[in-house]
Amino acid sequence: MSRTSSRLIVCGLGPGSRSYRSRQTEEILASGLPVFLRTSRHPDAELAVGQRSFDYLYERAETFEDVYDRIAELLIDQALQSGDVVYAVPGSPLVLERSVRKLRDEVAARPGDVELQLLPAMSFLDVAWSRLAVDPVDEGVRLIDGHRFASQAAGQPGPMLVAHTHAAWVLSDIKLAVEEPPAAPLVVLQRLGTDDEKITEVPWSELDHIEADHLTTVFIPELAQPVGTELLVSIEMMNRLREQCPWDREQDHASLRKYLREEAYEVLDALDRVIASTADDVGQAYEELESELGDLWFQVLFHARLAAEQGQFTMADVARTLTNKMVERHPHVFDPGVAFTGDVLPPPPATGGDEIGEALDLVASWEATKTRQTGRASVFDGIPPDLPALALADKVLGKAVRSLGEPERGEVRRQVETLVAQLTEDRPVDQAFGIALLEMALAARSSGVDAEHSLRLAIKQLLDELRPLEAASRSGGADEPINRSWVIG
Repeated sequence: MSRTSSRLIVCGLGPGSRSYRSRQTEEILASGLPVFLRTSRHPDAELAVGQRSFDYLYERAETFEDVYDRIAELLIDQALQSGDVVYAVPGSPLVLERSVRKLRDEVAARPGDVELQLLPAMSFLDVAWSRLAVDPVDEGVRLIDGHRFASQAAGQPGPMLVAHTHAAWVLSDIKLAVEEPPAAPLVVLQRLGTDDEKITEVPWSELDHIEADHLTTVFIPELAQPVGTELLVSIEMMNRLREQCPWDREQDHASLRKYLREEAYEVLDALDRVIASTADDVGQAYEELESELGDLWFQVLFHARLAAEQGQFTMADVARTLTNKMVERHPHVFDPGVAFTGDVLPPPPATGGDEIGEALDLVASWEATKTRQTGRASVFDGIPPDLPALALADKVLGKAVRSLGEPERGEVRRQVETLVAQLTEDRPVDQAFGIALLEMALAARSSGVDAEHSLRLAIKQLLDELRPLEAASRSGGADEPINRSWVIG
């Protein structure tokens, strides 16, 4: 039977050491045919000498899919020009080798042009089963792509061998996918089959702390609880958008800032509709709130992904930091005497412990704990300066009242109280305050004053006066600030 004039011969380099390389691969590499390596980042580095690799494509392309598309195009063109071409990949051509899958699809789409030959080879899996002392068939081990953990592992128990765990963000996504962490430690397999091989056991809580590289694989001996797919699918969606969507690839923290602000306000608008809804339209109002919260969640995902790309933190770190803060700031809910390991929440405090009976006492305790926890010198530190001026004023005044007590009846306060009292004769207090604010805004406009800017200036002046009072109230060394009178106006 005659064959086509052009052949693409795909061989596997094995998992690392030359001793794992097949004789068939040795022979085809020594045949004198043109050899292309998918990457020279292979433990058997001697193969890179004098051979051409596609490493440069990884540096130029935006996504892995772009790399594989280009590799397939170049290899087919080269085979059509020179007749026979060898393509060498790490491990085995048919084990987690997405470039070969792409090449097979392209060759199948051009019948008769190029003949594709796949030479079997040893993969890292063979070494992994040996090191783990596991028969994957008897124990039902499933091979999972770390990039697709949410979809491939959804709803399934262990054991699992998770490959493509080359970065902190991949490990973070895997960790977030599991609703109830396994009790058994994980086995981290790194650089199998090389002189630098390393095998360690780590608890689930340390999964995303591993210093991963492109030769890292994780074995999960047991996973009794199903994977929470919705959360992880949204993270996987974010990752794919970042890799494949031109608009998403161009964004950074600065360009996304305005969208975060807009989505936050849209959530507030949806909340207002829920609060004002009746029994007839409450369902629709909650549907809108669900949608807006999803848009806000996307912003959280986006900023976490950007941070992960910079090696700063991952989505798992965001969740962990939040939980740590809430546990420490709620000693009336979580026993402060029980260490929080990151996996199991501390139990409620023992009977007879300190109790916080009033909401105002709770907020004051929260402020003191937060200031101590963050290391801030003042309760006023950390207030977002970009808040709308009226919301900013309310935030500053609220913290001032909790830290220094109610202010004295200054002239401004007396004037406002008199105006509101006049307006409340025939309308609710909240409407009266709204009208009073409108009258102030109208007066500012008539006087050519920017009311927003004017209020911000007043807030700045107030903070300049409050900070020394706060510092003086803390000078005695007490944990809680001492109430002290202060005046506006």
